[in-house]
Amino acid sequence: MLTKTIALACTVFATLQLHAQGNTTPPATAAPAIDHSYKPITLKLDEKGQKFIRFITWHQMWVTHTSNNPGTLDVNGKVQNSATDMAIRRSRFLVQAQISPRFMIVSHWGINNQSFINGGGAGTLGTGASATGQGGKRPQLYIHDAWTEYAVQPGKLHLGAGLHYWNGVSRLSSHSTLTLMTLDAPIFNWFNIETTDQFARQLGIYAKGQLGRLDYRLHINKPFAFGSSVASITSPIAANVINENWSTGGYLNYMFWDKESNVLPYFAGTYFGAKKVFNIGAGWYSQKGVTASRKSVTDSIQQHDQSNLGVDVFLDMPINKKKGTALSLYSVFYKYNFGPNYLRNVGILNLHASTKPVASQADASWAGGGNMQPTIGTGTIWYTQVGYLLPKFKNGTAFMPYATFTYKNFDRIGKASGQFDLGLNYLISGHNAKITLQYSTRPVYKTVSGNPERNGSKGELILQTQIFL
Repeated sequence: MLTKTIALACTVFATLQLHAQGNTTPPATAAPAIDHSYKPITLKLDEKGQKFIRFITWHQMWVTHTSNNPGTLDVNGKVQNSATDMAIRRSRFLVQAQISPRFMIVSHWGINNQSFINGGGAGTLGTGASATGQGGKRPQLYIHDAWTEYAVQPGKLHLGAGLHYWNGVSRLSSHSTLTLMTLDAPIFNWFNIETTDQFARQLGIYAKGQLGRLDYRLHINKPFAFGSSVASITSPIAANVINENWSTGGYLNYMFWDKESNVLPYFAGTYFGAKKVFNIGAGWYSQKGVTASRKSVTDSIQQHDQSNLGVDVFLDMPINKKKGTALSLYSVFYKYNFGPNYLRNVGILNLHASTKPVASQADASWAGGGNMQPTIGTGTIWYTQVGYLLPKFKNGTAFMPYATFTYKNFDRIGKASGQFDLGLNYLISGHNAKITLQYSTRPVYKTVSGNPERNGSKGELILQTQIFL
């Protein structure tokens, strides 16, 4: 099946390239050029346009082929070495309302990660070993952003409150999922994902602005209650516990060249050479008593604070404006501390997380089935991505190949690992309409005496279509 998937993807891109290059001999009567330009959907509320309502909607569709972790079981409880699926990675709607020059409201809702097996609605997922009683139908529509903002000193100091995305730690922690240079974010950039946040958002108060070339965002949040009671902790490995402590965070970003807009919190992944940007940033996030551990039944329970630090650099610049070429580079270093040996295994659009360690599967995955892998935990992570926009074709479309490298060193595992992504964007109309093909690797671990031990690597091929208006 993998061979067929690769062949299909290659055929799609080859067809697109031939279409983009066009015929060398023009027809007798040239067809009118197709206008792919995009103009934001905006409803003006005054003649000057200072009061307005802007609407944004988008879909990201995935076709995936995953080489499953060893021991993965399908919906019927049978060993499955690979899986192919069609899924909705994101389907969203956002409204930005500037009701006066100083007041703004943002509402953002939608769904994520709907496949034939995932989604959250009541389904009919059999009775096999992987059955959960949940299917892919009718996923829950939920709020992503709901916040209001007041400009105390326009441009320099804005205060806001609500369920917001003005995060600390790194550029990637507040990244736009619409303007990613890569297929998707690496996920560990959202260090609380679906624990004490609601898909990278928390309830809180924030301040943001730009002082000269310094862009800043600061917040104090009340994270969502998540985890077990402190009294129930019995393991020496830190686990999330329920608490009522507030969190603080922030990100400072110095813009050496062109300035970026901070009207909305979503950092751009690449401007395709439309801007010349070079930024260096650093940030943090902290919350007390997030996890707890207990060395033995005779020892007292210890609570641990969460601390996340990040430093990054972003370069996005044109190379040859006449040809339309551009370079994009981003690199970030994280130091995370959630408590002793804390580690989370995550798999995006994971079809089958179940494994069965029978005798014939002695190397069954420690992280879980499907595409699960160690993603977030106490330790350090270094992530780098680089892409190059190739010369535009006659019809204005272009290809942008890219590569990423991730270095993870988690305390729980004890040994560092490396992994990479290779991808190719076909830009029909910039980020507004594009097709992306990406191959990703991930480390695989087996269990030895209760501990993870490296057991090779697996891969995943994903084809995405994205349109946003």
